[in-house]
Amino acid sequence: MSRRWLSIHLPLFEVMMKIQKLVSNVSLKLLAIAACGWMAISSVHAAYPEKPIRWIVPFPPGGAMDSIARSVGEQLSRKLGQPVVIENKAGAGGNLGVDLVAKSPADGYTMVITSIGMVTNRHLYAKLSYDPMKDFAPVSMLAVVPNMLVVNPTKVKAKNLRDLIAEVKARPGKLTYASAGNGTSIHLAGELFTSMTGLDIQHIPYRGSGPAVSDLLGGQVDMMFDSVSSARPYVQAGKLNALGVTTSKRSTAMPEVPTIAEAGVPGYVLSPWFGVFMPAATPPDIVKFMNAALIEAMGRTEVKARFSVLGAEAIGSTPEAFASSLSAESAKWEKLIREKNIQPD
Repeated sequence: MSRRWLSIHLPLFEVMMKIQKLVSNVSLKLLAIAACGWMAISSVHAAYPEKPIRWIVPFPPGGAMDSIARSVGEQLSRKLGQPVVIENKAGAGGNLGVDLVAKSPADGYTMVITSIGMVTNRHLYAKLSYDPMKDFAPVSMLAVVPNMLVVNPTKVKAKNLRDLIAEVKARPGKLTYASAGNGTSIHLAGELFTSMTGLDIQHIPYRGSGPAVSDLLGGQVDMMFDSVSSARPYVQAGKLNALGVTTSKRSTAMPEVPTIAEAGVPGYVLSPWFGVFMPAATPPDIVKFMNAALIEAMGRTEVKARFSVLGAEAIGSTPEAFASSLSAESAKWEKLIREKNIQPD
């Protein structure tokens, strides 16, 4: 090796070695910083939750949604070692409470239970203060409480769905169905039914299920797609006749009642679900942690017993599966709402 070669290449070699050393030192520092960051994140999430969790129910106390949240929330508190505080923030068809959560810190300490309105309200209201698809992280579907088509036997002679269809065809526009208000799952169940059958049944909206059921029992209206939990006592007492449930499978609370699909309207499905959401930027590991905690809570004997009383079917889901079902439902209800020109109250 000549002295001339060394004089040219040795300085270059020395420079390269210094650069490599410098890069190595920087890489080690970056790795150390990243490791410290991950350790800090892990340590924060390992301690979660460190304070009470707010669980917003966007409707008044006493309904199925409120009962489901309180039943699951009690077991969730025991699991997490922190209080899960149920707060009823009713108003604007559930939008008030949902909006509150959309604008809450995405730290895992605020969540909301809501229902089909999360996918229908964006099509019902010209303006919403939140985006149902962008402002929330779906955590888990909790349960389905089937709606059930019930008729007043003093007003409707039909004992099954096919006979009801024939009776309505013989009296177009004469029979009525009640709902808990425009855009509710009870109303959408009726609109889906008339859309798929081509029947002419007059819709009578009420402000809540209670007044609607009262008038159904009194004979002021002829039929209703009421929730199983609300209608079951009247069916068992012989005051109402049940002709079908809206879900794809029979209800465990009323197994003798066929689905509407098997009773005469193939393809008919409406599943009034209840699910949990957190603000969109909530860390994914917290979402997954809460998902697992909710599913475990629903498996407890006490929760199963309460769900049975409500006529609720427990349904756990991954956040990803829940998000996928929301997209499919949004498209389905957008089509019906536009077709029927459904407007909120």
